[in-house]
Amino acid sequence: MSFYKKANHKEKTYQVWEEGYQPKLIQNDDMMKIKIDYIHQNPVKRGYVDEAKHWRYSSARDYEGVDGLLKIEKLW
Repeated sequence: MSFYKKANHKEKTYQVWEEGYQPKLIQNDDMMKIKIDYIHQNPVKRGYVDEAKHWRYSSARDYEGVDGLLKIEKLW
């Protein structure tokens, strides 16, 4: 299976990132918490698990008080 860039971008054949996504500045703690929760909920939305903490590769486990696979530093 091959993934190709959209026709309007001809400088390269392959594309890693989806078109139209721009970085957003995390301006405060509330915004960071929203972004972290969004990431944690992705496996739930896809139907892989019923709760974010059940996704073995997620830091959601750490936020629930369960040790995850990797040590994370929680600043929020």
